[in-house]
Amino acid sequence: MMEIFPQHANLPRLARGWHDFTTLLTGNLITSNVLKRIVMTNNKETIEVLNDLIQINNDRIAGYEKAIKETKSEDEDLKVLYASMIAESHRNKIALASEVQALGAEVETGTTTSGKIYRAWMDVKAVFGGHDRHAILSNCEAGEDAAQRAYRTALENEALPAFIRDLLTQQQQTLRESHDEIKSLRDQYA
Repeated sequence: MMEIFPQHANLPRLARGWHDFTTLLTGNLITSNVLKRIVMTNNKETIEVLNDLIQINNDRIAGYEKAIKETKSEDEDLKVLYASMIAESHRNKIALASEVQALGAEVETGTTTSGKIYRAWMDVKAVFGGHDRHAILSNCEAGEDAAQRAYRTALENEALPAFIRDLLTQQQQTLRESHDEIKSLRDQYA
């Protein structure tokens, strides 16, 4: 038979190679069920991380909306800055939510418990400390610090796929620039 079809002389070797490959995947080393569980666990972790960051961005939006309300009318420049920070978090949320949906999961819509506590603390500080520019910027910087910690923690998760890690790194850098802008403004009014 080999003489009739000499171009197929390597078929037995190819078949043996394919058999070895399928044995590796379905044999004792890695079964398809184990492989599915590994992928599902990684997806679950990735979804959890993404949803946590969606909540952090929701916190950030709520915090800056509150800052806009507390900012005096003569500080219109800060209101414009806060509005740009809100838009930035909306863009982050959209990108994160797209990835959550691509993984077949529900997107978080709420805020974190710590974010709610933080905003309540802002309310207390506003009552006792007034609504001056420095106080509001200090509160905003504390929120930016929390966002940086959340992204840093998320990036420590080794199960994240490279493209998700790239997305989070880019978002963290953008948020770092916002943090530095808020801090710089706050320092001007110290």
